[in-house]
Amino acid sequence: MLNQTFPSRNLQNQTRIYLDNAATTPLSEVARDAMSPYFAEVFGNASSPYAVSREARSAVDNARAQVAALVGSHADEIAFTSGGTESDNWALIGVALANIETLKAEEKGHFIVSNIEHHAVLEAASTLKTLGFEVDEARADENGVVQANEIARLLKPSTLLVSVMAVNNETGAIAPIEEIGALCRERGVLFHTDAVQASGKIEVNVKNWNCDLLSLSAHKFGGPKGVGALFIRRNTSMRSLLRGGGQERGRRAGTENTPGIVGMGASAQSARENLEANASHLSTLSARLHDELEKMGAKINAQNALRAPHIVNASLPNQRAETLALNLDLLGFAVGTGSACASGAIEPSHVLSAMGLDRETSRASLRISSGVQNTLEEIEEFLETLKKLIHREGRKGREDF
Repeated sequence: MLNQTFPSRNLQNQTRIYLDNAATTPLSEVARDAMSPYFAEVFGNASSPYAVSREARSAVDNARAQVAALVGSHADEIAFTSGGTESDNWALIGVALANIETLKAEEKGHFIVSNIEHHAVLEAASTLKTLGFEVDEARADENGVVQANEIARLLKPSTLLVSVMAVNNETGAIAPIEEIGALCRERGVLFHTDAVQASGKIEVNVKNWNCDLLSLSAHKFGGPKGVGALFIRRNTSMRSLLRGGGQERGRRAGTENTPGIVGMGASAQSARENLEANASHLSTLSARLHDELEKMGAKINAQNALRAPHIVNASLPNQRAETLALNLDLLGFAVGTGSACASGAIEPSHVLSAMGLDRETSRASLRISSGVQNTLEEIEEFLETLKKLIHREGRKGREDF
């Protein structure tokens, strides 16, 4: 049965139909209800010894088990963070710091990241270069997928870690994670995957994937913002990024965000229990989007790749995605685009550019990402409005609709 634990949309602002769930999802009722007592009633520091804190500690431990179950790991392999960005940074820089003292002066440790990673990985990789490490970027193919043979081509005896995201946040393309993980395990290289967009949408299993490190973010599957997790396989050599107290088994200093962690645990359990039903629902919505967008003449990006069920990325001919997104927003629809503002200029997505799309096609790209709270009726309303926007002739402004 479809998970109906998300609140219905409200009309406090202009957004009536929210279709940018790859950016964030609404807080689920399950997570909200689970978090509620830990804002005031059970306010203790989870690392303190007295009763109110022991209750908080118990809640954190329970959430750790819930998140571990979502990814198929042991509970003690889950370390809570502030979100996906911290988890990605920690995975790369933590491995670098663990190795930097053991490398000989003439040696350079080597890392491989893909050229379609989230900026949290790409910027962390840039930091590695300033620390003296070598970094190579694995190239995605025209479908936005990094193949295992591309990783094999770049592996060196000095390679310490490979990082390839499981589901691309812009196109929804799914990487051959099991194959890449098996290759890394065979070569004795650590493997990290950013599973922020994968969790709650496809089955995530750290054992099947042979990954040593895996990043999660709660707000991508109905949890609160500002909390995430890093799976760290037992006996993986890592250094802490945050230094101070002994929280998270000495791996991450700082007082635990008990309400956020509890909310992440509750949403992880709900996502795991409803995975099949939710994925089926999202697939139905995406299939309808895919078919109708093609009828409008759109190019579906990563069309030939295996894709997660919630993301459709489409380039609409002779359109500017940012203009469409703005007009859709005025009409009550929230969607993402394939462009980003950098230094005051609208630049094409690095992901779409890596796939070989030209500048104009990239800038015509909309990312429409459904959530479990969306309905087929909302998709139909969105498509009808988009058609009017695309085909209007000499009409301007909101009053025409």
